[in-house]
Amino acid sequence: MVERHVPRPAEIFELMQFKKPEFDGRKRRLSAALTIEDLRTIAKRRTPKAAFDYTDGSAEDEISLARARQAFRDIEFTPGILRGLSDDVDTSREILGGPSALPFAIAPTGFTRLMQTEGETAGAGAAGAAGIPFTLSTLGTTSIEKVAEANPSGRNWFQLYVMRRREISYGLVERAAKAGFDTLQFTVDTPVAGARLRDKRNGFSIPPQLTAGTIINAIPRPWWWWDFLTTPKLEFASLSTTGGTVGELLDAAMDPSISFADLDVIRGMWPGKLVIKGVQSLEDAKRLADLGVDGIILSNHGGRQLDRAPIPFRLLPHVVREVGSDVEIGVDTGIMSGADIVAAIALGARFTMIGRAYLYGLMAGGRAGVDRTIEILADQLRRTMKLLGAGSLDELDPGMVTQLQSLTPIALPEVATRTVVAAPARRAAAAPSKKTPAKAPATTRR
Repeated sequence: MVERHVPRPAEIFELMQFKKPEFDGRKRRLSAALTIEDLRTIAKRRTPKAAFDYTDGSAEDEISLARARQAFRDIEFTPGILRGLSDDVDTSREILGGPSALPFAIAPTGFTRLMQTEGETAGAGAAGAAGIPFTLSTLGTTSIEKVAEANPSGRNWFQLYVMRRREISYGLVERAAKAGFDTLQFTVDTPVAGARLRDKRNGFSIPPQLTAGTIINAIPRPWWWWDFLTTPKLEFASLSTTGGTVGELLDAAMDPSISFADLDVIRGMWPGKLVIKGVQSLEDAKRLADLGVDGIILSNHGGRQLDRAPIPFRLLPHVVREVGSDVEIGVDTGIMSGADIVAAIALGARFTMIGRAYLYGLMAGGRAGVDRTIEILADQLRRTMKLLGAGSLDELDPGMVTQLQSLTPIALPEVATRTVVAAPARRAAAAPSKKTPAKAPATTRR
């Protein structure tokens, strides 16, 4: 028989601890966010539909983005046990000739101050505080020089589009070098703008156009409009004039005629590390490695260009096997958790990029929201590494990750297979890149 008694008040207060209330609304909502998806939910609530959909959406039926995210879900981890780990794990590594406290960098994003007025300044500051690189887009809304001011002691990278007016692109390269940016990401997957249907349906334009729909949507979000109207006018790194949809602006600026000759010109101008972003085939990865670039980023532009494009995470093991000892390989598109980053590193990526995840945090809480994004990913990364039995990034290996099969390519007839064109010899003037040990691809469970 259980003894019962009437509890004394002192006993009740000893057992029940009341949480101190948080009166700062921003701190309260950000501390309640435990995942990037939580930050996305907050961002959607606080941001006008057109601006949120510009960030959240992708091209056409949005199949590429959905497949990229599903590829990270379709993995199985195999942990090791009794590894004798210390209390913490080492998440640092050298990336493209410099240090990074974590194996990811903030990806380039265009029109960022439309998402939240602090824009790239918040991203660069948060990246610097966390010890990771920040990448400024050609279509960023903060100047090269102001980003350098926001992250004076950190690593800044610049993402370059080669535009119809080549002198604009060349001038940006010179400014980025002068400002101390150490890496240039030459983006090659945007000869024209993808069909971003959410933007068209929302009438999203630069500058924003007021309609009955946008006004109604703005009523519960007055803080966004207050920030937009009371802060400096949007400044673009490359566009001297604006007016029209994002697709129209991109099509007016981008040049479908870009070629390997442009890569040669840019290589001759840039003094730092040169990375090619937007690689989507093994053949192109091999050719770029033979040309002596320092790194490649497997990316389908976050699914925002060609819908049904290759899935970067699926392509990763094959590229690592063929060129992983010659170039540093990064992965972009679909990353929504620290576990996703662990999987990519285990399969041979040197680093990863986060784009939407960073913007969800920015929209949810400005600079503090970006800090929270990095904190969430870092916590998930460390926890996953410990559960796998890896004390450092170098201890992550392909045997820890199995890519489960969901999309199986159908083999083409022999006569219809793509012929690999022999790559030109490596340029003698190409700077030698850091050798990264190649890792064997993960097995695919059938």
